[in-house]
Amino acid sequence: MENLIGLQNVNKTYRGAIDTQVLFSINLSFAEGSFNSIVGESGSGKSTLLNILGTLDSPTDGEVIINRFRVSSLDRNYLAKLRNETIGFVFQFHYLLPEFTAMENVLIPYQIGGQKVTSDTLKRADELFEMLGIEKVKGNLATKMSGGQQQRTAIARALMNNPKIILADEPTGNLDTENTATIYRTFREINQKLKTTFIIVTHDRNIAQQTDRIVEIRDGKIVLDVTS
Repeated sequence: MENLIGLQNVNKTYRGAIDTQVLFSINLSFAEGSFNSIVGESGSGKSTLLNILGTLDSPTDGEVIINRFRVSSLDRNYLAKLRNETIGFVFQFHYLLPEFTAMENVLIPYQIGGQKVTSDTLKRADELFEMLGIEKVKGNLATKMSGGQQQRTAIARALMNNPKIILADEPTGNLDTENTATIYRTFREINQKLKTTFIIVTHDRNIAQQTDRIVEIRDGKIVLDVTS
């Protein structure tokens, strides 16, 4: 499989009264359609690594490559377009807009691209709600859903533009055991059905063991990279 996203010789240092380096010479790539986890203790650098992969943060030096494009060579507008069309984000907190319905929240990534919502767009959104088992709450405000429903709505939003990559940062950190199992089962189904590449940051090794590849980061360095 072809590599879809990766980092080449990436370092990250946060400047301040005392400079703090959090990533050291990271070389890492992920193949199209793969199902991966990044594990590490709190403060290990795993979330920083994920944010750099998603272009939400920039490396101090080194290259980020997404879908064959070197991010450093792209202007701001094209980078925003590439990110919106190629990457979906799922975070520990759902970040739904409380004044919007579930359907309105899911349509946001599509509308950010300046595209008009058509009947085909609504059909795709309906298919996502059905696939995620939340079709009954698509008209509910975000505040009128359970935690599991809110997180599955956030996943539908991440999938709205049919991205090639889903980056998930502790996506079930606020959920109970049952909802956690449901979310990860859903991730696997999406990976198999849509061939979406998943990169999931987690501190839970039981969750990581459900993925096909585990990358462990410790003190800003990759110390383990195992494919099952």
